[in-house]
Amino acid sequence: MLILVRHGESSANAQALLVGRTDVELTGKGRAQAASVRQLVYGPVHSLRTSPLRRARDSAAALDLGIPAVVDARWIEVDYGEYDCQPLRDVPAGVWREWRRNPDFRPPGGETLAEVEARVAAACDELFADDGAGARATAGDVVVVSHVTPIKAAVAWALGVGVELSWRLHLQTASVTRIGWGNDVPVLHGFDEVAPERHDTSQSRHV
Repeated sequence: MLILVRHGESSANAQALLVGRTDVELTGKGRAQAASVRQLVYGPVHSLRTSPLRRARDSAAALDLGIPAVVDARWIEVDYGEYDCQPLRDVPAGVWREWRRNPDFRPPGGETLAEVEARVAAACDELFADDGAGARATAGDVVVVSHVTPIKAAVAWALGVGVELSWRLHLQTASVTRIGWGNDVPVLHGFDEVAPERHDTSQSRHV
């Protein structure tokens, strides 16, 4: 099983900022959220991977899985370019429309959703390879701590649809998404799961 974990609340999330590559830290709430994810990891864990950004690395550490986390840059958040760490309300409506319409739209200085889709698909293909090296062949789960956009891209990969699906998905901080393997195709087993005591459902889908 591939277990995808979105990092806990960051200081930018708490301010409703559009945060991509800016290396912000977790809030106290975010650290508690990340620690609560441990109860959602049920089986043995074969390996732990993380985005290189601090909010993901610190969330991986909070899981306390007892194994070292390997940094994989393919799971880094989308680069919002000049809109990074800007208030969501300040992104022009025309920009949002083009972003939603066109996966090849590139914000100035940033990254397209199609590029995110390609790097995440490559990471997923590797993890689910049947050559004995991927998650499909291991005797345990692979946990990846990442961000909202790459996790949505992984869901699109699992379902065999385009990354534009991401605009129709809501993903909370410190949530778990599960992708397994069946009948020669990936299978989505769970999406946006949070620990039972969590009640914070107001997180933006984009930050």
